[in-house]
Amino acid sequence: MTLFLFDDARARAWEPFALTRPVGELLFGCALLRERAESSWGLPCSGHVAGSALAGFEEKGAPPVVELPGDPSSARILVSSRAVLPEVTLPVPAAPATLLTEDGVAGWILPAGVPSPPPSALAIPAAWSAAPPPVRVEGFLLDAPWELVERNGARIRDDAVTAGLRAAPPSEVARIGEDPVLLGPEAVIEPGVVVDTRDGPVILDGDARALGPARLTGPLYVGPQSVLLGGTVANSSLGRRCIVRGEVADSVLTGFCNKAHDGYLGHALLGRWINLGALTTNSDLKNTYGPVRVELGSGPVDTGRLKVGCYLGDYVRTGIGTLLNTGAVIGAGSNVFGGQMPPKYVPPFAWGAGTELTEHRLDRFLETARRMQERRAQVLTDGMAALLAAAWHGTRELRRSRGIGP
Repeated sequence: MTLFLFDDARARAWEPFALTRPVGELLFGCALLRERAESSWGLPCSGHVAGSALAGFEEKGAPPVVELPGDPSSARILVSSRAVLPEVTLPVPAAPATLLTEDGVAGWILPAGVPSPPPSALAIPAAWSAAPPPVRVEGFLLDAPWELVERNGARIRDDAVTAGLRAAPPSEVARIGEDPVLLGPEAVIEPGVVVDTRDGPVILDGDARALGPARLTGPLYVGPQSVLLGGTVANSSLGRRCIVRGEVADSVLTGFCNKAHDGYLGHALLGRWINLGALTTNSDLKNTYGPVRVELGSGPVDTGRLKVGCYLGDYVRTGIGTLLNTGAVIGAGSNVFGGQMPPKYVPPFAWGAGTELTEHRLDRFLETARRMQERRAQVLTDGMAALLAAAWHGTRELRRSRGIGP
């Protein structure tokens, strides 16, 4: 039995993230969406079926982007990357089955000899006319990036039950509230840190550290090798190797994000390899108190939410004093600076101050990306560099349509 995750048409519209990573490699609660699928089925994921544009995707611990095997001689489990299914290992039906949640089709069980769905069904799972009979499963499908942020706190609460981490004794942590404080084997909370668990647990995984003075308010997850340098962090998930200071609320940082200085980050979703200059701050509420519209490249979308922060793609950098508008979307590989507010939508691989944007030169971007990774003892592989180069070329017309570039 082989497990694959697939990005359907809706997942592939999750910009600015889907340009450079499969949606299954985004953080939700205390785990990546892909890790959740692996836990649900008790199988390692063999690959992401996410389209040829992501061929060459490489991250430590992540499976590659692959073509769906056309040979039906082996059994397959195909699961939507937007699906969040129970954390306990699910039984695998012996007969072909369509996995059906209350939100729609979450994937398929395909025994040996049963053909894989056509590309049209992977794009729109409900449209597969030859789909196997439905089997109801618990769980749900995430509809949009803002829903991942909105439901993150509840997911941390659920994850705490199965986290398998040691509970910090009361004498070890200055705490308010009755929910647990859970620590990894080498995690540390220094004196001067107040932990508030009245609304949910606080979890420091692996060797994460919280340095005083700081206030940690649950539900909160801090991933391995991450460091909180001070400030207030609440109702958020910080992935592996993040450095955070200042005020962070209701946000998800997928990993390797550097926010080492003061500034506010709220209702935000960040990819990987992001560096926020000192005092970078985003708005997450309009002055009119009306619903927020978000630009995802193909046009504005009404989120129906009153609080929406910023969405930053992989390898985004901001300069000191950068202000980001409510619902701002900064495309992957962009560098905005100059202490001015950039447009609400910045296409991928843009560079400049305020509205004076130009095209980020590919060679300079890749050199900076290599340096960023070297500072964290990581390597930008040839495959990943090729993917980023293809993304740069593939979005050139988008930049030109916004008056950016030659």
